[in-house]
Amino acid sequence: MVSPSSVAAAVLVPLIVRDEGLSVLLTRRAEHLHHHPGQICFPGGRIERHDASPVMAAIRETEEEVGLPAERLEVLGALPEYFSRTGFRVLPVVALVHPPFELRLDAFEVAESFEVPFSFLMDPANHLRLDTEYEGRPRRVYSMPWGDCNIWGTTAAILVSLHRYLHSAAPPERDG
Repeated sequence: MVSPSSVAAAVLVPLIVRDEGLSVLLTRRAEHLHHHPGQICFPGGRIERHDASPVMAAIRETEEEVGLPAERLEVLGALPEYFSRTGFRVLPVVALVHPPFELRLDAFEVAESFEVPFSFLMDPANHLRLDTEYEGRPRRVYSMPWGDCNIWGTTAAILVSLHRYLHSAAPPERDG
């Protein structure tokens, strides 16, 4: 269901190639931001008019937010769009990230970045369902507790979608 008022966005799902296995780069948004303050997310954002494509928007936003240069990325493809309850239509772009690289976080947008083992995120035992509330209405979202963070909502749903894609199943339903 596409809402005419939904905001087109693209995120990068960065799979970092490490000797010990793949890891996923995630960020924690700055607390002062209007949309999703303090939440764990992928680098990315709104698709701008000047972006050549949603994939290029995800790459541009990633470079702006965490300083990851495009030449370190190998785009593998995109997952189905995800429609969030907060009004975003998000295209997840999956890419391998080839070290070495040095991140330069945009302190205005990103409070921190960290890596989570891909194997943890792809383990269905870690795809928990969380009952929460949005605009006074109950909803159920995916949740993946990792250390002292909770990867939940759209970010967790995109990871579940990736898991299902890799295991040839249908993508998850929209949150809530």
